[in-house]
Amino acid sequence: MTTNGHVDADPFADPITEDQRQFVDDSTLSVGRNASLTLGTDALIVLDEGFQEQDTFNCCGALPRRSKTTRAIPFYNILWAANTKVDITIHYAKRVSKTDVRVAYIHYPLSTDQTDTSAVTAFAKRLLDRAYGSAQKNKRIKVLINPYGGAGKAFKWYNRDIEPIFAAARCEVDVEKTQYMGHAIEIAQSIDIEAYDIVASCSGDGLPYEVFNGLARKPNATEALRKVAVVQLPCGSGNAMSLNLNGTASCSLAALAIIKGFRTPLDLASVTQGNRRSLSFLSQALGIVAESDLGTDNLRWMGDARFTYGFLVRLLGKTVYPCDLAVNVEIDDKAAIKEHYLKECQRRRENSQVAARRISISFPPTSDSSDSPDAEGLPKLRFGTVQDSLPPGWELIPYENLGCFYCGNMAYMSRDADFFPASLPHDGLMDLVTLDGDMSRATSIKTLLSVEKGTFFDLPHVRVRKISGFRIIPKQSSGYISIDGERVPFEPFQCEIHRGLGTTISKNGYLYEAKGVA
Repeated sequence: MTTNGHVDADPFADPITEDQRQFVDDSTLSVGRNASLTLGTDALIVLDEGFQEQDTFNCCGALPRRSKTTRAIPFYNILWAANTKVDITIHYAKRVSKTDVRVAYIHYPLSTDQTDTSAVTAFAKRLLDRAYGSAQKNKRIKVLINPYGGAGKAFKWYNRDIEPIFAAARCEVDVEKTQYMGHAIEIAQSIDIEAYDIVASCSGDGLPYEVFNGLARKPNATEALRKVAVVQLPCGSGNAMSLNLNGTASCSLAALAIIKGFRTPLDLASVTQGNRRSLSFLSQALGIVAESDLGTDNLRWMGDARFTYGFLVRLLGKTVYPCDLAVNVEIDDKAAIKEHYLKECQRRRENSQVAARRISISFPPTSDSSDSPDAEGLPKLRFGTVQDSLPPGWELIPYENLGCFYCGNMAYMSRDADFFPASLPHDGLMDLVTLDGDMSRATSIKTLLSVEKGTFFDLPHVRVRKISGFRIIPKQSSGYISIDGERVPFEPFQCEIHRGLGTTISKNGYLYEAKGVA
């Protein structure tokens, strides 16, 4: 009998081909008496009839609760899998709240007929390959703990939230406590760059700043900065680095993000003041932002609210910070900035291999592409120092009513403060925001509220530019200048960006964990 010219299929034939059967066999491991582990699309599926025997009644014990025989553990949460001749154990990060994970594990004995453990070993390997992808396993981590971070709770948070995750992921960890301000600079300067993949700071943003500058003091600074990834485990009052790269201010979630993250090139900026040169990874500020941060240290008991309070007081007071300003502008239009951002995002998404390796960036042509170090081991300064003559094409312009000078290389400057939504980790450009200090009080309040709402970028009175360098000369005799949240002398300074000079770890390898612009 035929239908449409085809012979009817045998209803008793096995519909699964040999290739399909092999795929199922490779993806599923029978364990215990009534359990199996299956590699799903994006999670490990645990089928265990024993689950339905656990806690099958509600809190009153009167009505049976719907029981499940399966659990799904996202591959992202899998920390490690290992087997012996008689069992297999899988450690994973279990979500215990919206902001925390804790190490948990599943353990199963192997069936007595599984005398050949090669299949089990192969399954564990495939599971780890799915769990880590192109991210590095067994990362070697130098942990620096600021004992004063988090109001003195950094050690507690490390031991409770971070160390168990590193241990379960089979990382090699070396822990050291910083003894004084600047100690992390000394540690990083003397560190063996062949011994560690990562330097992780349990602190606010101050310790990563010191680590970058310690690596910059090495004779082979360029090599060191590109070899050792600098990351933050958020244990301070300012955790901008973790918010941008890990997408969280939670210690445990940040630890998981670092375990599963990808090496990512990071633009660093050289800042020169007098005869000093330092590196900046986060921001440079003069005016209302610097004062709202550094000028409110006496209000640290207010937490994040101290910055908002200081910002509002100065906005409403129409405070101005007169200066002379020269800027090397690369993109001077918000629409063009958005186009640049979206093009970079699209280009990098199309290259799915960028997560685990350094990217060769061809845009923009004006950005620094020279790796040749000078006597300090750092890239040569294309624009010279603040003590040199003004670079060709630059012009110092008086800015008598400056209210805010804020230049950033990351999106979030603090929780809910996405000041630079168009910033990219390694496009060779800094994002500069300037505001007039004499705006109306109504506009001031609107400006403050827009930061948390995510509409700050599009306000017409907010000027945004993509730049590669600047020089600023304050006209006041005293005040605040902030570099990565650290106070520096109140004197003229100059800054230029170095594309991809530093290295960090991020969740996706090419973007910050921010909304961006559209």
